[in-house]
Amino acid sequence: MTEQQSSTSKQPPKMPGALPLIGNMLKFGKNPYEYMNMLRSKLGEIGEFRLFHQQMILLTGPEGNEAFFRAPDAQLDQNEAYKVMTPIFGKGVVFDAPPHIKDQQLKMLMPGLRDKPMRTYSKIIVQEVEEAIKGWGETGEIDLLDFMKQLTIYTSSHCLLGNEFRYELNEEFSQLYHDLEKGMHPIAFIFPYLPIPILRRRDKARIRLQELVTGIIEKRARKTEKSDDAFQMLIDTRYDDGTPLSPHEITGLLIGTLFAGHHTTAGTAAWITLELARNPKEMERVLEEFDQLYGHDGEVTFQSLREIPIFERVIKEVLRLHPPLIMLIRKVAKDLHFKDYVIKTGKYVCVSPRVSHRIAEIFPDPEKFDPDRFTKERQEDAQPFSWVAFGGGRHKCSGNAFAMLQLKAIYAILLRRYNFELVESPESYQDDYTEMVAQPGSPCMVRYTKRTNIQQDKAATINENSAANTESKPNCFKVEVDYDLCQGHANCMAEAPEIFQVDDKGLLTVLQEAPDNTLLKKAQAAAKYCPTSAIKINQD
Repeated sequence: MTEQQSSTSKQPPKMPGALPLIGNMLKFGKNPYEYMNMLRSKLGEIGEFRLFHQQMILLTGPEGNEAFFRAPDAQLDQNEAYKVMTPIFGKGVVFDAPPHIKDQQLKMLMPGLRDKPMRTYSKIIVQEVEEAIKGWGETGEIDLLDFMKQLTIYTSSHCLLGNEFRYELNEEFSQLYHDLEKGMHPIAFIFPYLPIPILRRRDKARIRLQELVTGIIEKRARKTEKSDDAFQMLIDTRYDDGTPLSPHEITGLLIGTLFAGHHTTAGTAAWITLELARNPKEMERVLEEFDQLYGHDGEVTFQSLREIPIFERVIKEVLRLHPPLIMLIRKVAKDLHFKDYVIKTGKYVCVSPRVSHRIAEIFPDPEKFDPDRFTKERQEDAQPFSWVAFGGGRHKCSGNAFAMLQLKAIYAILLRRYNFELVESPESYQDDYTEMVAQPGSPCMVRYTKRTNIQQDKAATINENSAANTESKPNCFKVEVDYDLCQGHANCMAEAPEIFQVDDKGLLTVLQEAPDNTLLKKAQAAAKYCPTSAIKINQD
């Protein structure tokens, strides 16, 4: 990324074919990915198009992504770009809040996504999966996307919101949440309050959900024992001036919490099954990994879910090919200079993970499903900001660690219990771009068959002596932290408390920048498990 002030800065090249009033909306709306991919092929890594009255600048590739994600909020404004979320989260909540309030609200969401509570979620997710499939029998067919939508709303609400949402309100809450999600229609990005049925249902759902939240708050206030879920944390939390959150704000932040844990996960979960079914050799490798680790009845734990590298690469490759968010948008509040170009104040700038993920110079044979792209030997995503499925920079999705845990725990059960095959032809399963969150087109039918002759438990034991010789040389490594990326998940403190400390507000302190080499293994684990990749360990 380069930011330079130059009198010779050029305006980004424009896509031809803009029509009066609607601009390039017709072609863009038909298939946003194909349109943005065409823009890159015609104009390069920067180009302009118009959606109605809004001028949009698309940046693609690692350097364009970095310019977008590294820019400060004062230059690229999230709030103005995501007014579509105001009716969903509520006025004065997150993207509609002043910067100092928004920052405090986002920090209020983090406790439920930190390392300590995360360690309890795997058991809850496993319980939900077992419950969901208990009536499947030997074989059958399901609409995979519908199944994953229901499963992930149950797992996310159970883990993050508490028992009331999961057990007392499950059917009504699921429908209300569905109506809120549908409110993220592409047209709402341009006209967020257009009086059309889909947006009216969104607004009614938001009102009803606040009524339900208010009732639960009052009910909990009468109890002597407090819950320890994210909902209770929001009830108990305070702004810096001591003011509690209102029911309106709690409702908005609960929706935000759930969006972080569920919003994009259902489609990804469905695509994992579809891509593995389309690639039997990769399915074999994943099954062998799960069988060796767990056998048929081995316990799924937080730690064991960290030790499935083959399946983790599968998730990354699915997210490379099928990133749920078609594009991410900011409004330019102050001229942004990118290489020889200037993006003027008032325009909108966007990036497309899917376009960037299919650049052949970075990901050779980009249409091929190839999880080994992410092995240590190949590391095709080594260039910063080349793989941006969860975004990047200071605004990288705070729920990414929960999403990965959720996907791993779901499949640690599903793939040990059942085989899956496609009902339709493999090429018929395609992403649906009619909504802003891309998912497989529906219906999305697959056939399941109960597995037999599963290997018995061969769970591998971790070799505690692997670092036996690391104590020979003191102070041979240094710890570096990119504080712009750190979100305060506190995974690093759980792995290496001698080196890292995270306070209640999520602020990280490095206690030792050049620790003794006896702590190298712990420091490496802290870097490995940091959800935002904010930590680097440099060895001499």
